[in-house]
Amino acid sequence: MFNKNHIFALPPGCDFPAEVVRGLTQRLADQPPEAMARVTLYLNTARMLRRVETLFAASEPRFLPKLRLVTDLVADPLLALPQPIPPLRRRLQLAELIAKLLDSQPDLAPRSALYDLADSLALLMDEIQGEGVPPEAIATLDVSNHSKHWERTQAFLRIIAPVFAETLDKEALQRQAVLRLSHRWSVAPPMDPIIIAGSTGSRGTTALLMQAVAKLPQGALIWPGYDFSTPPAVWQAMEDALTAEDHPQYRFRHLMDLLDIPAHAVHPWTSASPPNANRNSLISLSLRPAPVTDQWLIEGPNLPDLQVATAEIALVQAPTQRIEALAIAMILREAAQNGTKAALISPDRNLTRQVTAALDRWALLPDDSAGRPLALSAPGRFLRHIAGLFGERLTADRLLTVLKHPLTASGDARGNHLRHTRDLELKLRRKGPAFPQAADLLAWAAAQKDPEAVAWASFFAPALTNLDIVQEAPLTEHVSRHRLLAESIARGLDPEGSGGLWAKEAGAEALKLMETLAAEAPHGGSFTAAAYRDLFESLVHQGEVREATQAHPNIMIWGTLEARVQGAELLILGGLNDGIWPSLPAADPWLNRKMRKDAALLLPERQIGLSAHDYQQAIAAPQVVLTRALRNAEAETVPSRWLNRLTNLMQGLPQRNGPQALQDMLKRGDDWLALTTALEDPPKALLCDPRLQPAKRPAPQPPVTARPDRLSLTRIETLIRDPFAIYAQYILGLRPLDPLHQSPNARDRGIIVHEVLERFVKLRPETETKPQARARLLQIAQQVLAEETPFPSARTLWLAKLERAADHFLTQDSKLGGTALAVETQGALQLGELPFTLFGTPDRIDRLPDGKLHLIDYKTGTPPSADKQKQFAKQLLLAAVMADKGGFADLGPSEVDQISYIGLNAAKSVEDTPITEQIIDEHWEKLIALISRYLRRSTGYSARRALFESRFAGSYDHLSRYGEWQMSDRAEPQPVGPEDAP
Repeated sequence: MFNKNHIFALPPGCDFPAEVVRGLTQRLADQPPEAMARVTLYLNTARMLRRVETLFAASEPRFLPKLRLVTDLVADPLLALPQPIPPLRRRLQLAELIAKLLDSQPDLAPRSALYDLADSLALLMDEIQGEGVPPEAIATLDVSNHSKHWERTQAFLRIIAPVFAETLDKEALQRQAVLRLSHRWSVAPPMDPIIIAGSTGSRGTTALLMQAVAKLPQGALIWPGYDFSTPPAVWQAMEDALTAEDHPQYRFRHLMDLLDIPAHAVHPWTSASPPNANRNSLISLSLRPAPVTDQWLIEGPNLPDLQVATAEIALVQAPTQRIEALAIAMILREAAQNGTKAALISPDRNLTRQVTAALDRWALLPDDSAGRPLALSAPGRFLRHIAGLFGERLTADRLLTVLKHPLTASGDARGNHLRHTRDLELKLRRKGPAFPQAADLLAWAAAQKDPEAVAWASFFAPALTNLDIVQEAPLTEHVSRHRLLAESIARGLDPEGSGGLWAKEAGAEALKLMETLAAEAPHGGSFTAAAYRDLFESLVHQGEVREATQAHPNIMIWGTLEARVQGAELLILGGLNDGIWPSLPAADPWLNRKMRKDAALLLPERQIGLSAHDYQQAIAAPQVVLTRALRNAEAETVPSRWLNRLTNLMQGLPQRNGPQALQDMLKRGDDWLALTTALEDPPKALLCDPRLQPAKRPAPQPPVTARPDRLSLTRIETLIRDPFAIYAQYILGLRPLDPLHQSPNARDRGIIVHEVLERFVKLRPETETKPQARARLLQIAQQVLAEETPFPSARTLWLAKLERAADHFLTQDSKLGGTALAVETQGALQLGELPFTLFGTPDRIDRLPDGKLHLIDYKTGTPPSADKQKQFAKQLLLAAVMADKGGFADLGPSEVDQISYIGLNAAKSVEDTPITEQIIDEHWEKLIALISRYLRRSTGYSARRALFESRFAGSYDHLSRYGEWQMSDRAEPQPVGPEDAP
């Protein structure tokens, strides 16, 4: 079948699998039927193999060739090769070696990167074995001109390389398989055809196999996406890998060198022509290697009319990735409606997941070749949450994260479990603690009316608490503990089973991961809880779940490698931004670029060149849409280098209508963006619906009988600044819950400081010097912080701040010579004839030597200025009014000399205000007027009336629908409640 020519290729844009099948059947058309069965066809990917099988099955009945994968030679029983070492075992062994390296050189990398380093080293070892590089090649590298880091990594590799040269991983066995096949074929060349199709020989082992096949009498290679129009000068310019490795055709130049053939020795496999040869010429010229881009000026004017060449290309430049995903989804939806076979090709998994989510609005499920990450599946997340409990104090948010997971107690008692979890969450949000213990859960359960709560808490309390004491242990113990706890929590109160943890495809994949980890754990040595958690996170993120779903037959999502499979009429190239397509080369902590070149290993640019080749094949499809987002979540993006080259080349060819062709591409893309905008915007009919109009600034007017008849001193400022908050809290009965993730905040610090100062004043000895008072103050502070603050860092920080403010506090404490009064009952004052009571007590009340009172309030922040006190911060002024009018029953009517806000901040500021009868009368009248106004039905509770800073979020902003209205909008009063109520 192959007499003279053994090297064949197909141009970009051709349906490669279909043409492989067509060319093979044409060549064997005059042969007996069994001739096809004698053919051995090696393919590069499993998807390519399945497509070839499908094409053969769809044609007339015939024998099939022997279909093989180039990566599965080790499985051939005739080669009698041993089983390779499992990848996980190899990584665990490497992790132990790297751990010893980090022990001796801790500045090399953090311990948290241990498994990532083991993974990268395993990949390097695979590459060394696959490329046939001897260990001494690494040991003899000249690193005298490199930094000290590379000397240390070379020394480490020199030590461990001989060890792994004695054992065989899959890549080494694959190379041995190729060498044995080559030897067998050299001794007795097979007379039956052997073909390798779809591979570019990017790995050394595959290239070695291709060389062996090309030498056979009936051997042949079929290259995908070969650019037959590449001039000889361009092939000649690609001799240096350092400058040409990132070109899409470089791998073919490398194979030509290995096979010792010129470019004209490559022949077309079939007579098939690309869908748009003119477009292929444009793309080929735009991708020329950097040293010869001056040929744009020479060959550019010879290109055909670019408006014709790019007539089937649209360029979508979306403002955000979300809009990009929605535009792609709309294109795929139209393709599904028209019966067009379409595929999205992108290396950006975030983009493809967004497209899948957008297609769901039309009940379209694409055939995603990559499946779903195991780490994002329900079992994967659940196992990650469980692993995160080990070695860490149990926080309220972590506890509830586990309890609320859909796989927790996923048996028959799921309903009761959710009810108990909801009640516990309300308790933890309102009262804490931040770090719940088993005793806390049991005490909460005992206080519940539901008798089942005790049994529920008795099961989960010991299971989920005290996990922070897990010590360093063998990996086998960590894996066993992890699985047992996960199954127990998933089972819940059911007597047996593991709930739904191992159910369905995701559960089976998660179980496979745990069983593999358990099988290889004896090779892993000892791990701390944190190291085990990092190991498990790395492993679960490598897993994928392929679920049996009824995907749409014409809508697909492919990886970039699958651009070679083709078979789609419309291809969408998504995420065309630099750093995504092509992606940035992965960091190599072991060898730099120059060391790789000297050791004859693969350069980082190899992956860019392969991606460029995938791009060149994909953009040659019959219809193409190029998409990118102008911004990501952080900043503006940079277009892919290939897209930049294409647009720059077109802009520079006005004589070939390049600029107009580019504008046409953008216009076609803008049409899709316009449709996306129309999809997002509500129709006019909905815009007229009053329910969809932006909310007005609210000022609800409830009945007077529903309004609060008592407020504290501190809430008067809220009534002035944000009346809507009073309406929400006291009339609607809504109180904001504390955040699920509790952390030390300014409110907690204020409570602690007030408790410290209260104890200090109450327990003051009769005779005490200032140094003694300072020591006692700090001792009380340490005691209160230990009792009330569960956060060690906050205890240290707040104690240091209080220590800095101690002298300032003691100076203010003795400034006027007052004596602190112990007020046992809360102050309360009836506002004349109004049905309203003002209540509250200041932080401290001192009796001065002249019998007058000094009211004090301590502020951990900045004390309010005199102007703010007059208008808003009326707490102490109103307390002075209460004292003057006998609001404190223990004291009776008392004259107030002054009020003081004492700041315990770094500025150590103090705001003293002398109190006169005029001030008392003025604020009494203002308070009567304020409360009288809110005891009328016509007065509404305006939202965010006079906030100190409008940028600060309020607790009830979502209820008032702030954001639909602005601070400059006028409030619109609206009666609420019974209309006939006063």
